[in-house]
Amino acid sequence: MDLLTSIKISSSGLASNKKRMAAISSNIANAQTTRTVEGGPYRRKEVVFGSEPARESFSDILAGELDANAKSVHATEVLSTDRPPIPKYEPGHPDANDKGYVMYPNINVMEEMANMIAASRSYEANIAAMNTAKKMAMKTLEIGR
Repeated sequence: MDLLTSIKISSSGLASNKKRMAAISSNIANAQTTRTVEGGPYRRKEVVFGSEPARESFSDILAGELDANAKSVHATEVLSTDRPPIPKYEPGHPDANDKGYVMYPNINVMEEMANMIAASRSYEANIAAMNTAKKMAMKTLEIGR
């Protein structure tokens, strides 16, 4: 695997984790949102990751077996989960139904914080991999001196 392929793989991980962090932030910010444009309470968002070969051209495909196994990650889609809303009895609330229940999003803030920590650790790991590739390239350039 060459230097540019390793950097491309790490950068795809950075971009995917950025989308994941945005979805998690949205979940935390809307944990108490009872009314949305679509109607009903906010629905928790979740990012789905996928992988694809880290090759673009025919010459990249012929580069070798090691490059054939290299995969980059990408966020395929952002889904709204099917978790049912949590009913709370609040008859004075403007979004209460005829029985006095308000439907709140089924979002566990502690779970979202744990997901945010995992996403930030993954982001940091991709930065470390990019820095390592950069250092290796700089050491390679120093060989000729």
